[in-house]
Amino acid sequence: MKDIARFLSGFKEFQRTYFCDDNKFYSDLSEDQKPKVLVIACSDSRVDPAILTGCSPGDMFVVRNVANLVPPYEKAPGLHGVSAAVEYAIKVLQVEHVIVLGHSCCGGIQALMHSDPETLGEFIAPWVKIAAPALREVSEKLTEKDEALRQCACEQASVLVSLENLLTFPWIWERVMTGRIYLHGWYFDLRKGELLSYLPETGSFEPLVARCERLDAKTPHQAK
Repeated sequence: MKDIARFLSGFKEFQRTYFCDDNKFYSDLSEDQKPKVLVIACSDSRVDPAILTGCSPGDMFVVRNVANLVPPYEKAPGLHGVSAAVEYAIKVLQVEHVIVLGHSCCGGIQALMHSDPETLGEFIAPWVKIAAPALREVSEKLTEKDEALRQCACEQASVLVSLENLLTFPWIWERVMTGRIYLHGWYFDLRKGELLSYLPETGSFEPLVARCERLDAKTPHQAK
């Protein structure tokens, strides 16, 4: 119950911010939403994209799932939740950017790499197999590397798999080719507090923002 009480206290603060004094902000949002960015992120509780980027309500359209995966385009019968959300963001909201946001310490990728599919449950095992190409690449190229490096490489490679799968959607491919939408692969290192972006020209993930200096690492004079 302590967590629930904390959530309700947080909502009260949210209510005071957006509704108590002047509710024009949400009054406008209730009429329409116009986010320019679609973020496909992991369900992991530590990597909320709005918190990481300091966004306000209405700034981004967010899809979250295990391991921030995008399945390839297909028309076979089924419940295509991620594809439906992507379609809405692209076709209805007309977003201009799509960010696939991966992260370190990802349980979904760890499950793909190490767990027996029979122990993962009936839904998780087939879902994380979307990233199987990433696992194959890591297994082929980094066989002799340590476990931490292999997992990081697989997490980052899975971001690229999702980007490739986005391009299998014909209406995304057409928009990318005509410059109406841009795809981005980001990776949040939650141990280092770094946000990286994939650069096609270098074939690697590079920092988007310079690392901050810890206050306790500064001299007393610098800290003033």
